[in-house]
Amino acid sequence: MAQPKNKMSEIDEHIMKRFDIQKRLGKGAYGIVWKAIDRKTREVVAVKKIFDAFRNQTDAQRTFREIMFLQSFKNHPNIVRLHSIHRAANNRDIYLGFEYMETDLHNVIKKKNILKDIHHRYVIYQLLKAIKYIHSGNVIHRDMKPSNVLLDSLCRCKIADFGLARSLSMGTDGAISEGDPTLTDYVATRWYRAPEILIANRRYTKGIDLWSLGCILAEMTLGKPIFPGTSTVNQVEKIMSTIPTPTSEDIAQVCVSGIGSSMIKNASSLQKIPLISILGPSVPSDALDLITKLLVFNPLKRLNADKALDHQYVSNFHNAQHEVIMATNVTIPLNDDVRLSVDDYRNKLYELMSSHGQKTPTNPMLAKSKSCVPQVYSKVTKNTENYFKNHVTLKEKSYFSQSEPKMNVKKIHWLQNANIKSDSKVMTKHVNLSSKVDKLQSSDDSKLHSLKVRCEPVKKRDSKKAIVVNSLKTDKNRGIITQSALMELRAAGLR
Repeated sequence: MAQPKNKMSEIDEHIMKRFDIQKRLGKGAYGIVWKAIDRKTREVVAVKKIFDAFRNQTDAQRTFREIMFLQSFKNHPNIVRLHSIHRAANNRDIYLGFEYMETDLHNVIKKKNILKDIHHRYVIYQLLKAIKYIHSGNVIHRDMKPSNVLLDSLCRCKIADFGLARSLSMGTDGAISEGDPTLTDYVATRWYRAPEILIANRRYTKGIDLWSLGCILAEMTLGKPIFPGTSTVNQVEKIMSTIPTPTSEDIAQVCVSGIGSSMIKNASSLQKIPLISILGPSVPSDALDLITKLLVFNPLKRLNADKALDHQYVSNFHNAQHEVIMATNVTIPLNDDVRLSVDDYRNKLYELMSSHGQKTPTNPMLAKSKSCVPQVYSKVTKNTENYFKNHVTLKEKSYFSQSEPKMNVKKIHWLQNANIKSDSKVMTKHVNLSSKVDKLQSSDDSKLHSLKVRCEPVKKRDSKKAIVVNSLKTDKNRGIITQSALMELRAAGLR
């Protein structure tokens, strides 16, 4: 149902002409997000209005960066797609049209037991594919965490929020130069920061994203963050008490100051807690091995995305032809080593929008192989979607994120009385579902016999290239993903 007219005053008239606004998903200090239908393409989208997008140099640079990088990476199936950019009438706000995603990994993990082992593997595989693609363009994301991984009910995931992303300097070591002004206000969530960031090493590499992926995999396995430090020092202590003690050569290579060296040495002397004892005895051996090889102190000794894709943990999904890379480095059209004025960022963005039909340009790039979109689906997905359309009633409750729209929803029927709270990026949303779901769930369980992964080109499906994976591993045999598990996954993301 379209939004009532009395709630439309927040939306510019020309935006109303372009989008059929369905409902407001949330509102926060930085702006508003709506679910809408693009009148041009008839696609369901998320329209984000950013208030005063260029209010200061930091916000202006972040806004500019995010738009430029999203446009550069928009052809990858595991990176959220920015469809359109629209200037506001007041010349201060800006509207962004994103593809619509149902939830994010943070909220799914928090509800526990929704994702099974096969889902963990599939999520990590998709993230590794996306990181490989980003890194091949000589860019690092710098803010990888579960709330920046958007997810839908088919377990497809997309990386979002490129506001902290950075094109690497063309130095001989491939690291960011100390002249990068954004390093002083690096605000990535502490729990997912690599050791070299925590000790203020300004010359870090692509390895920081792989460390974050190791933390994400551990969190999916454990059901909660593996290193929930309360301060920078406490964060270092939690890390160093778990990973192997680094050699003196590793410390000298990573720590550029005496303070950093002292912090690492002091933390390394604490009593060790083996990773297996934290994750529990039920953790798959290949998952433990991959986590161990990602959570390595020296970033030069961590697995890179390419090698991680060869790991046994994601072997069921690994297909080199679908793991595409960019042929050119990605850079943004302003000097990112210097923080420019607000007017510089705003004028450059408007100039690019004007010269490209209100859309920012994409940097030239060429994938080495045809891009594929993996799909995890069940035989009853279509019936389930039709059921939800007829029986789900949504009650609006606001949320807003500086990254793409994310949703935290109340677990349906089996957790009706749960009081679920979210982080600052995502506010809670409630779903009321008819009791008939129980009947659907029990009757459809017998219909699902396998988990299929179908790879299809981004623009056109190709059924001849379908890849079938015979569900998740149970003991030595593969079983099935039950309909109830898929229903829980869908319920976690419904808006």
